[in-house]
Amino acid sequence: MGKAWKHFCTITRHKNLVMAGCFKVGLYRQGLLHDLSKYSPTEFLVGCKYYQGNMSPNNAEREAKGYSSAWLHHKGRNKHHLEYWIDYDPKAARDRKHGGMGGMKMPVRYVVEMFIDRVSASKNYQRDKYTDQSALTYFVKGHDHYMIHEDTEALLCYLLTMLAKRGEKETLAFIRHEVLKGKVPYEKEELEKRTAAL
Repeated sequence: MGKAWKHFCTITRHKNLVMAGCFKVGLYRQGLLHDLSKYSPTEFLVGCKYYQGNMSPNNAEREAKGYSSAWLHHKGRNKHHLEYWIDYDPKAARDRKHGGMGGMKMPVRYVVEMFIDRVSASKNYQRDKYTDQSALTYFVKGHDHYMIHEDTEALLCYLLTMLAKRGEKETLAFIRHEVLKGKVPYEKEELEKRTAAL
């Protein structure tokens, strides 16, 4: 089977997993529109060329070229990626951090889609090795280099920790009935307390 077909199957399986997760929490529009840019020539052709099957082809393109044209295209069109929300940050500029750039606080619905996206990517690439701990493990391994708003990071960490400790069914129900209804404070200090109490 050719790389193009395998890549198509991989991204479609991922899109279907995210769509199912989004539907379970009531984010129907986001579920339908998730990652449609991956089917555009800019992203799809790169995905076919650098297809590996066990990780994003963007990593391979980055290794080969020093950057990923597909990723630069993708992150600028998909609001569930924290990189979409990087902007000039007056506080970072005052503190002379990150060249004055920083992560902006993401709307809750996109944090939820980001959570579902991360869980679905873990399922897609790990297959039989996936556990409810997988997405949290991946997040913890790489989060030091993220440029993300502290409240957004705390909410994502809380949801990933809940998934690891209480399972997918309970976490998705909590998201639908509590998080997306605004019943969970969206601030670092409160979320850290809740995470510690899980």
